[in-house]
Amino acid sequence: MSDHDEAGTVRPSALAWVGRQLAAGERVVATEALHGGITAEMRRLTIGTRDGGTRALVLRTFVDPSFVAQAADLLNREADVLALLAGTGVPAPGPVAVDPAAAHCEYPSLLMTHLPGRTVLDDRGLEARVPLLARQLVAIHAVRPAVRPREYEAWTTADAVVPPDGADTAAWAAATDVIREPAPPYEGRFLHRDFHPGNVLFDVAPPGPAGPRITGVVDWVQTSWGPVDLDVAHCSTNLALLHGPAWGLRFAEAYEEAGGVLAAAAGERLYWRLLDALAFSTGVRWVARPWQEAGRTELTTRTVEGRLDAYVTALLDTLG
Repeated sequence: MSDHDEAGTVRPSALAWVGRQLAAGERVVATEALHGGITAEMRRLTIGTRDGGTRALVLRTFVDPSFVAQAADLLNREADVLALLAGTGVPAPGPVAVDPAAAHCEYPSLLMTHLPGRTVLDDRGLEARVPLLARQLVAIHAVRPAVRPREYEAWTTADAVVPPDGADTAAWAAATDVIREPAPPYEGRFLHRDFHPGNVLFDVAPPGPAGPRITGVVDWVQTSWGPVDLDVAHCSTNLALLHGPAWGLRFAEAYEEAGGVLAAAAGERLYWRLLDALAFSTGVRWVARPWQEAGRTELTTRTVEGRLDAYVTALLDTLG
């Protein structure tokens, strides 16, 4: 077996466990690290088949101690969600096997099918991709599971917000006061909860008349039940930090153009949008790192913090 790079190496127990999930005559012939994740190691496994061909699987492994403790819940939830999505038309991986308590692998792991395509984080072509992202999120919110996933969790509180250096202190104080209030009432829906360009795969064929298309949505460990505004808010914040604040504002418009329905009151929309944006205040460098690894080296921590500050101010000016 040859590795694409050392980071792609699969640990011995995990490799043996994967082997037990394969069909007779199949074996792992190559592994490759997939970059872009923050909380888990992701590897693409090339499987040699009996007829001399190949197919691919993906292995998610939680190794960070802060996530290993909750890995069983996260991996079981994702495996269940992937099984649910198999009949919905949402392009998600299929679950193959899960070892949530590391009974067989060195660390908690999930084995799933591999989807074609790749993440696209460039500014070029964004105008065509944003409507596709919006339509895909509307389709996710249309899923009606027989059993609801867990209720959403807020990823920050007013007391945890730390404005970036040089931020507009008055704007951040006003924004923090908004999320200090009780959450607005909402009609719950099925949420991805971490929907953003880094978790969406696009076709990689040369540009043609048909334009780009989405081939998959990945990373379903945070799936929840809650307000669609929160999923829209999370993608909006990511677009604002990746491509500029105007694109964060544009995404909500695209979601409605695609048939999605957001909170009727501007103040309610502002609450959900700020609840997500302010959650980035203490983790910008962790968010920027995979973007830099993907080639967006200009997105330094300071640059992304500046975009976050501008986006928070733009939300207050637009919806406040």
